[in-house]
Amino acid sequence: MKVQMIQRAADVLFDIPGEVHEEIIALIRAVAEDPETQVADLAAAFGEWCWLVYTRRGDVIEVLDVGCAR
Repeated sequence: MKVQMIQRAADVLFDIPGEVHEEIIALIRAVAEDPETQVADLAAAFGEWCWLVYTRRGDVIEVLDVGCAR
């Protein structure tokens, strides 16, 4: 179930190149699989070329912004 939700979240990013798409999926997966990190307000995750800004409310991760420097 979790992998399906990650893929659905990444599918909204259809206008980006495949390699960047994969990096964003990896960032979302890393954030989703880290249950110990509790985010009160905003947090960010960074990859080699991409980043995402998110907040966590219990088991729900809300991605607020995503970007790439490529």
